[in-house]
Amino acid sequence: MSDLISSSDNEIMSIETTDRENGEQIPTQVASNPSQISKEVADRIAELITERAAEGKQAVLGLATGSTPVGVYSELVRLHRDEGLSFQNVVTFNLDEYFPMLPDELQSYVRFMREHLFDHIDIDPANVHIPDGTLAVEQVPDYCRQYELKIEEAGGIDIQLLGIGRTGHIGFNEPGSGRSTLTRLITLDRVTRVDAASDFFGAEHVPRRAITMGVGTVLGAREVIMIAFGEGKSQIVAKAIEGPITPAIPATFLQEHPNARVYLDEAAAAALTRSRSPWLTGAVEWEPSIVRKAVIWLAGEVEKAILKLTDEDYNEHGLQSLLAEHGPAYDINLRVFRSLQETISGWPGGKRPDARQPGDRRRRFEDIYPKRALIFSPHPDDDVISMGGTLIRLADQGHEVHVAYQTSGNIAVFDDDVIRFADFVGDLCRTFEVDAHRVAALESHVEEFLRNKQPGQVDSAEIQKVKGLIRRSEAKAATRYCGVPEERLHFLDLPFYETGRVKKKPLGPEDLSITVDLLRGIEPHQIYAAGDLSDPHGTHRTCLAAVLRACEEVKGDEWFQQCEVWLYRGAWQEWAPHEIEMAVPLSPDEVERKRVAIFKHESQKDKALFPGPDRREFWQRAEQRNAETAQTFDRLGLAEFEAIEGFVRWKGDVI
Repeated sequence: MSDLISSSDNEIMSIETTDRENGEQIPTQVASNPSQISKEVADRIAELITERAAEGKQAVLGLATGSTPVGVYSELVRLHRDEGLSFQNVVTFNLDEYFPMLPDELQSYVRFMREHLFDHIDIDPANVHIPDGTLAVEQVPDYCRQYELKIEEAGGIDIQLLGIGRTGHIGFNEPGSGRSTLTRLITLDRVTRVDAASDFFGAEHVPRRAITMGVGTVLGAREVIMIAFGEGKSQIVAKAIEGPITPAIPATFLQEHPNARVYLDEAAAAALTRSRSPWLTGAVEWEPSIVRKAVIWLAGEVEKAILKLTDEDYNEHGLQSLLAEHGPAYDINLRVFRSLQETISGWPGGKRPDARQPGDRRRRFEDIYPKRALIFSPHPDDDVISMGGTLIRLADQGHEVHVAYQTSGNIAVFDDDVIRFADFVGDLCRTFEVDAHRVAALESHVEEFLRNKQPGQVDSAEIQKVKGLIRRSEAKAATRYCGVPEERLHFLDLPFYETGRVKKKPLGPEDLSITVDLLRGIEPHQIYAAGDLSDPHGTHRTCLAAVLRACEEVKGDEWFQQCEVWLYRGAWQEWAPHEIEMAVPLSPDEVERKRVAIFKHESQKDKALFPGPDRREFWQRAEQRNAETAQTFDRLGLAEFEAIEGFVRWKGDVI
């Protein structure tokens, strides 16, 4: 659970590495709470601005775009608004901009910076520099030279803020960019364009080129701060920090910078040696969770079942201290094997009284039957994608299952589907002579709006409503197939989502109030929520925050004392075996039923509008991940199942 949530909103739980004994070549801080990273970075920037102002000098900032630095900008705006931080002595240079790109377009970095920072502070517009995406291509080389000259004339960049792309790019310096490259026009890598597809409503609309500061420009800054969040960045982050310096991963050049620092949440740090196998970097406290992780890791390294591991396996793979403190191997193996075995349960809500056998292992709140189970689904299909098998089991085993769809999911519907449904409604109403005038008006609006719609244009309110109804009808069909009646479906349409754009509003009081009211209305014994934080669009993280903050609100209620909160994954990644606390096995028949439930979401079938970097269909992702979890349990020596859905229990921390 520590890779998801923070134990405190007021404390950054960081480990700073200033030497290179653990293989990290850049000083790195890891925090459990991303918001604290944003605050710490913003405080450092504010400190620089204040120091320069006291000296009568300018502070020169290199700024980045994307979801990662948004928290930093929010905190800087707060410091300006609430604590009087002035930006009148600040000069900024942004890393990059798509080419071509008009400044007012939805995807423009000019617009991004205005919306997130510049429109909310007292910076002089003349001191703001963002690469110009409106130039004629023949003007670009000279413009780029002038951009470099302006940085030099400003005295150089004091602090350069960076994110990191999935290819290891910084700015838009794609693989192959050399150390000495300067500001220039560059062709975007295919992976970069795929990752940007959601912002442009399709990869085909993403510009093929961009203007970017070079690697050399970035390294010329006196201080460089790189931030990364989420499991999706973990592999490339590890290569950037621990791997060899290579133009194939431009971020590795930061290893040569004398004053570079990396800030990661625990999810982004997951592939670092200190996180993946900390016993290889130094002494560790052999807590049960670390022992379990180490033993599962060792079994994978030597390709043995847990109960077959020997003293020699432990000694030869860096686990001498574990063996010395808790050995012999047989004892360690047995404890870990039993702990894994106890996670497996075919009764996620607890057994019916008539199904209990003498000697059955007792679970928490076992005597409550049937239970009220409330499944929160960020989008209208995450419930069946990520825990469809468990949902079916809960319903089949007689529990009262409710599903709460937190958002409408309306932006993830293709325009063609709107036309198809509008045609159907029109034909239906004309056939039965129902309100033909209003239907004709809707058909006319749909046809005219979508015919003239520009790439990335926000849908009209009517189009958004139709798309939301399409997703809603699919959710009803899927849950009906799973055995959940329509009266137990709750379409929350949380306001934070309803922007018509990929970019959403922050979670607000109304979102929290809607969620709290639902919890108190149902008083569930079990809550299931999406802990799948690698969603590149951020909706899952926001929806989880809504659930957990609502749970904090109701934790004093009497009913909540007999309630468990379980976190599921599947759409974007899966829980690792050492993290799983409830493993629900699925039979081949249940896997088939889950697949059919997912297929009810026809608008997301074959080609989802926002698939993210994983090009598999969602049902394929979930099915293959569930199968891989089962295969892992099998390799570890446990029972062989067709598939397993894994869950982690929330311990009361707040995201």
